[in-house]
Amino acid sequence: MIGPTLAIVGATGAVGTVMIDIINSRRSVSWAEIRLIASVRSAGKKISVRGEQYVVVELTAEAFDGVDIAMFDVPDEISERWAPAAVARGAIVVDNSGAFRMDPDVPLVVPEVNAAALRHRPKGIISNPNCTTLSMMAAVGALHAEFGLTELVVASYQAASGAGRPGVERLYAELAAVAGKGVGVRGGDIAQALAAAGLPAQSPFPAPLAMNVVPWAGSLRPDGWSSEELKVRNESRKILGIPDLKVSATCVRVPVVTTHALAVHAVFATPVTVEQARKVFAAAPSVVLADDPAAGVWPTPAAVVGADPTYVGRLRQALDFVNTLDFFVCGDNLRKGAALNTYEIAETLAAQWQPVSARSLAPAKAVSGRSETLRRE
Repeated sequence: MIGPTLAIVGATGAVGTVMIDIINSRRSVSWAEIRLIASVRSAGKKISVRGEQYVVVELTAEAFDGVDIAMFDVPDEISERWAPAAVARGAIVVDNSGAFRMDPDVPLVVPEVNAAALRHRPKGIISNPNCTTLSMMAAVGALHAEFGLTELVVASYQAASGAGRPGVERLYAELAAVAGKGVGVRGGDIAQALAAAGLPAQSPFPAPLAMNVVPWAGSLRPDGWSSEELKVRNESRKILGIPDLKVSATCVRVPVVTTHALAVHAVFATPVTVEQARKVFAAAPSVVLADDPAAGVWPTPAAVVGADPTYVGRLRQALDFVNTLDFFVCGDNLRKGAALNTYEIAETLAAQWQPVSARSLAPAKAVSGRSETLRRE
């Protein structure tokens, strides 16, 4: 059966490009039409999707006419302006920005964890969580469903691509500037090497990232917290439906191009063993257990990049703590951390969609000649 019409807003960006790659590799939905939307600078470009050439169209209100589901990967301010415009034209918006994540009338969804939340979307918008939260949520959500999560302490090791293309380009430039220079031995010599190479002082990162780790991601919030750390706390509470979940996060930027990693210390309401956790992970379709320290098997960003699942390793019973597990998680921040989860939400919505001719119930209100059934549910 031919499905709904899908639009990708921000189709030429880093995550939009990954979205198209995912659409090409996953054929679970036969989209009636795929529409590629971007800024005026990208309008007119041709991109191949599922063997067909599509011309990128400019982001306007009219671009959403006839669209059933619109996936947004654009900055917050663009989503704030254009997501309601898309809804007004009859589309359901799946937004990858941070613009609506904590809005109580906008569900924040990870399909493996809280797909039922998709049914309640009074604003016609569904939010995709932050990439750091998403990188661990499939694993944490599976454990919560079995043992009842009560506390979460997380240290994240976030890739440069979390800062977008400027972050990746800056890391490559820094690595080129310091490679073979013998720097990193004395304090300040990395910064000197970057200056000598002519790199601008302005950077997506607050300190040199090459041959370094930077204990900061995001913007400053009260009491010394960063915005990324508070996203982990607030989004985990909303996705898991635990408003009083105790969460503490420390977000660190590392010189990795793509794939976030997290060290997780999780506390549960009921006793849990490593063997029990292994069984839970084995039953979770989007989690892969890579955990054999004696053989040197554990997840790393270099091994996980480009893969869809969440990889879990270093699984241990926490010493000196009750009802706890410690483990290490890796997830590609451009795939499950952004594009893939957005597309999985769209797939879930498409599975609920019915063409007008197949509906036997009283027709829903029409917008632009199409049924609002999906948007009104």
